[in-house]
Amino acid sequence: MDTKETEGIVKMDKQTYTEAFQADCENCFGLCCVALPFAASADFAIDKNAGQPCPNLRPDFRCGVHDTLRQRGFRGCTVYDCFGAGQKVSQITYEGKDWRQAPETAKQMFEVLPVMFQLHELLRYLAEALALEPARSIHDELRAAFDATERLTFLDPGSILKLDVSAHRAEANVFLLKTSELAREDARRRFKEPLRNPKAARRGADLIGAKLKGADLRCANLRGAYLIAADLRGADLRAADLIGADFRDADLGGADLTGSLFLTQAQLNAAKGDAGTKLPPSLARPPHWSDTGRR
Repeated sequence: MDTKETEGIVKMDKQTYTEAFQADCENCFGLCCVALPFAASADFAIDKNAGQPCPNLRPDFRCGVHDTLRQRGFRGCTVYDCFGAGQKVSQITYEGKDWRQAPETAKQMFEVLPVMFQLHELLRYLAEALALEPARSIHDELRAAFDATERLTFLDPGSILKLDVSAHRAEANVFLLKTSELAREDARRRFKEPLRNPKAARRGADLIGAKLKGADLRCANLRGAYLIAADLRGADLRAADLIGADFRDADLGGADLTGSLFLTQAQLNAAKGDAGTKLPPSLARPPHWSDTGRR
């Protein structure tokens, strides 16, 4: 693959993962409001079984209380992001025929959504990896993984339900891990001062409620780390690998997340932040965050 062609892929995928892999509720049949179960908790005001429409779902598949979800106890709804799986299932897999028009397809459609979600989440990560200059040496492998995953999203419903998504994700994850290593090593060379990562900052670490205010977490591998309710105010998370990290109720006030790897909108939506929190340009500041600066 020559340089010109590779640059085209990078440019395309920067747009792909910021636009194509975002939920488009206008073109979805309210699938997350029906297919997914939830239990009464701090995140949901009521119990709902899988396949049962949420009582707030309107006939036009829109949420009747969308603007007041958090106030009504449905915080979990404001955090969820399907990575574009909802509109793919609605408009491509089922060709625009909704579960009310064709109730015989409803059960299957609701089962397809979680599988499509996993595929679209993986596509989003692969697209970001393709957009990273330090991963140029493995762009061919990343592109092959992206294309193979994308092809799976266009299968018929029955074939989608037969997929071994875990095995497919494991194969692709080899290249995502390599991307992380390349990107973090490149960042380490660019940072002039030495890094001072806390010893606890590691993959899958239990950092629930951890006091990490002002911590130097640059280039840290925080894949799958439990950062629930952690104090990350003013922390430096530049070039940190955050894939799968749990940020529920973590305080990111004044933190620097620019250049962080594999951070998603859903992770930000689950956290707390303020006007001083620095974000990658591809992600938006959640509406519920404080308007004040760093505390």
